[in-house]
Amino acid sequence: MTVISRYGETAFESVIENHLLSHGYVKITDKFDRTRALFPKIAIAFIQQTQPKEWKKLEALHKEKTGEQVLTDLCKWLDKYGLLHTLRHGFKCYGRTLRIAYFKAAHKLNSDLETRYAANCVGITRQLEYSEREKKRSLDITLSLNGIPVITLELKNPLTGQTVENAKQQYCKDRDPRETIFEFKRRTLVHFAVDTEEVWMTTRLAAEATHFLPFNKGYDGGAGNPPDTAGRNYRTAYLWEEVLQRDSLLDLLARFLHLQTEEKRDDDGRKFKKETMIFPRYHQLQAVRLLVDAAKGEGVGQNYLIEHSAGSGKSNTIGWLTHRLASLYNEQNQRVFDSVIVISDRRVLDQQLQDTIYQFEHRQGVVEKIDDNSRQLAQALESAVPIIITTLQKFPFVTRQLIKLAEERNEESSGILPTRRFAVIIDEAHSSQSGETVTELKGVLGGQALQAEARNRAQEEGLEHLEELFRNLVKRSHQSNLSFFAFTATPKHETLKFFGRQGEPFHRYTMRQAIEEGFILDILRNYTTYKVYYNLIKASNNDPNVERKNAARSLARFMRLHPHNIAQKTEIMVEHFNTFTRHKIGGRAKAMVVTSSRLEAVRYKQSFDKYITEKGYAIKTLVAFSGVVTDDKIKDKTYSEEEMNQGIREKELPEQFATNQYQVLLVAEKYQTGFDQPLLHTMYIDRRLSGIQAVQTLSRLNRIHPRKEDTFVLDFVNDCEEIRQAFQQFYEGAELGIEADPQQLYQLQSELEALGIYLHEEVERFCEIYFKPKQRQSPADHQGMNAALDPAVDRFRAFNNEKPEEAKVWRKKLTAFRNLYSFLSQIIPYQDSDLERLYIFLRYLSSKLPRRPQEAQYDFDSEVQLEYYRLQKISEGSIELRKSNAHPLDGPKDIGTAIARENTVKLSQLIEIINNRFGTDFNQADQLFFDQIVETAASSDELQQAARVNSADKFGLLFSQMLESLFVERVDQNEVIFARYMNDSDFQKVVADWLVREVYKRITKSG
Repeated sequence: MTVISRYGETAFESVIENHLLSHGYVKITDKFDRTRALFPKIAIAFIQQTQPKEWKKLEALHKEKTGEQVLTDLCKWLDKYGLLHTLRHGFKCYGRTLRIAYFKAAHKLNSDLETRYAANCVGITRQLEYSEREKKRSLDITLSLNGIPVITLELKNPLTGQTVENAKQQYCKDRDPRETIFEFKRRTLVHFAVDTEEVWMTTRLAAEATHFLPFNKGYDGGAGNPPDTAGRNYRTAYLWEEVLQRDSLLDLLARFLHLQTEEKRDDDGRKFKKETMIFPRYHQLQAVRLLVDAAKGEGVGQNYLIEHSAGSGKSNTIGWLTHRLASLYNEQNQRVFDSVIVISDRRVLDQQLQDTIYQFEHRQGVVEKIDDNSRQLAQALESAVPIIITTLQKFPFVTRQLIKLAEERNEESSGILPTRRFAVIIDEAHSSQSGETVTELKGVLGGQALQAEARNRAQEEGLEHLEELFRNLVKRSHQSNLSFFAFTATPKHETLKFFGRQGEPFHRYTMRQAIEEGFILDILRNYTTYKVYYNLIKASNNDPNVERKNAARSLARFMRLHPHNIAQKTEIMVEHFNTFTRHKIGGRAKAMVVTSSRLEAVRYKQSFDKYITEKGYAIKTLVAFSGVVTDDKIKDKTYSEEEMNQGIREKELPEQFATNQYQVLLVAEKYQTGFDQPLLHTMYIDRRLSGIQAVQTLSRLNRIHPRKEDTFVLDFVNDCEEIRQAFQQFYEGAELGIEADPQQLYQLQSELEALGIYLHEEVERFCEIYFKPKQRQSPADHQGMNAALDPAVDRFRAFNNEKPEEAKVWRKKLTAFRNLYSFLSQIIPYQDSDLERLYIFLRYLSSKLPRRPQEAQYDFDSEVQLEYYRLQKISEGSIELRKSNAHPLDGPKDIGTAIARENTVKLSQLIEIINNRFGTDFNQADQLFFDQIVETAASSDELQQAARVNSADKFGLLFSQMLESLFVERVDQNEVIFARYMNDSDFQKVVADWLVREVYKRITKSG
């Protein structure tokens, strides 16, 4: 017996029980009412103790049956409204509201409530026999609140051969969900399967369909739990020592658990409502509590970066955090924040985020969603609505709207808010933290205190008339009345600098952990790359000099839009989808095709539909692109998304794609971020992807679905190693790299001024007008600002005509200065008003500078032909992400010093470079090898004579006979090309045809 008690499951139970009993729990051994699924005596005793007046009034009415009546009404309320609602809001008994629990207030001003909170009876019962059907069935541990069971635990001990998996199976097979104690939302709210290594949980028992989620801390960037650093405890001790600790459990019941209601569609497209009891995962609970504690202790004016991977449950985390911050008080019982503002980077606000916040906060007028215009935002800010959900784009117009609102009330207003304390929660911080828009947000929320600081600074420098200049300067810097809580899965360098602490996030939940815990799929597990090999031949007689980069871009576009290219890829994609993908996820799998341009999306849509119709496949496509696309072949022909989708409007597209009617979505710059479709299984990539863009685009596939076992990527463009590096950056969390040097700003300023394009007095004159006080502004200011900019515009135009390459470099330096100042001015408290003036001047000057003549656009349709084309599978399988192998994220560098003008090359040579790029790795030295053959052949008397008397075709026959000997003579100069030429017939034909044309042209021209 001693051995069993030491090593058995019973010992495990005892450890948990002893800890909880010594930390505020009460051991419950009273009789359990199996029909009602509660401890009647405990429930009655709590109500009698905490609400004696209500009890006496009910007792006067019901006498000795009072207890029975109270229990009957309590159970009716539990069955109708659920346990969570009843715990939080109480229940009615003959017109009296009775409470079955008291939760801690946000402040300590109500001593009576403190007393009632202390009276809560948080109980633990071991081996509770709960079943009416099978009397001996028992639960290892049951936790109750004032007599009502709220949590169950099934424990297993690996030392005796059973693990958490056995506990999960026990819940699935031996715990009948029809038992009263397990009825969804009416009684117990969460069930934990626990062993000494891992914890899993579920909020709904459903026999074999029960779905468990991991509730582990994470270990070394991945799944699991770390060992106890002191070597004294279980890996899972955090569950009862931290999460289920008395105050923590009451806090979970009061502020975390919530019943989420979602509107879904069945396979036939019919809508239905799905209810899910949400219990926070460990990282969510930890993040919210750490953030709330930090905000409470540090006060307003701090920044917090939360780096949470896709699959982290970000909407719920933001919802919990919003709710907590809106009612947060410090130790002096003062509110920390007057309002919480949730910023989404989506112009159409994230519906899930809105719904989540609304479900946490039911009181009227507490939450306002700004989905109309900036006037609505101005009204919400003016009224100090506790929770405001909006987009960044509305803030630049708030000041104007505040003035209008005041005018409507016949009041005067400067359009400046009183200075209040704001918590600003940013969803997807990587795209929200920089630029003028976030500066406008800081300017609006800075309020009167910001205006006062700007006034003081202007007075100190004797520039009272330029108060607006200093307001601009101040609003870029840190605002002491604003705390930022920034969420992102893919932080940039700027994000880590703006919101991180010493370049580190405040809290992190990694992509690796999300994958290992099964909250997202590993989309790199099945990744296939194809490479396109093709040869373009020049069909026209002329061989113009063309600019290398722009001609390369035009040739690549010619190739991408070539009907044969699109047709070949269409066949591969459609056949793959029809053969493999469509049978996945129970026959409901969908695919996305990612294209390089809107016109390509149009061409692919046409090609897909044509091929599918010809084959008679039951596949339907949708296309997504913005605006109107003009056909480059048919005059005056345009395409719109709605027209190509047979009248489906843009906002209807996601919902339509979710139905069984459509299987493939072709996209161009749309739906590559923020698009959640769990049925998306396959992605076909035909565009260049890198860095964050690669991660965000491919991550559309990672959403889980009960029947989704894997994903598939077929990539026509990108290299496996490039994709691996992009994901590696965020696999275990981003790391800050080389930081931007503030001295770069002054260096760039000096270089910009050295050429004398603009004069100091012109900057001054422009800013004198631009920063005029509002009451002195007039329409004539537009004329004055343009007049101040025009001399610099004229100087740049003259400089550009004389030295276009240097002018382009100067323009790049101007852009570099603007970007660097916009970045650094939000991190470093610059006191230099001259920099702010120059920034504003250059910002407007850049928009007036004459554009370089349209980048050379080449139409090679009549000059270039596709001679051969081959798609070859290069790699197939998994792209492995490695532990601790990411490159740090570097900050902005000193830019603007590149060579301005691209070198020009012969079109024929450029075609060869393009071919090499898609087919081999040959370089300019290899081009020289071919050029030498051309020179030698063109010098041959025999070939010169043949070229003068024969057509090109006949000349080619003679030259081909000599060509092999020319290669053999040069075998030592380039063995790689020689071997490829002798062994690859396709390569041989391409090279021979090109050389024949070049030599014939050279000879006939010189002759």
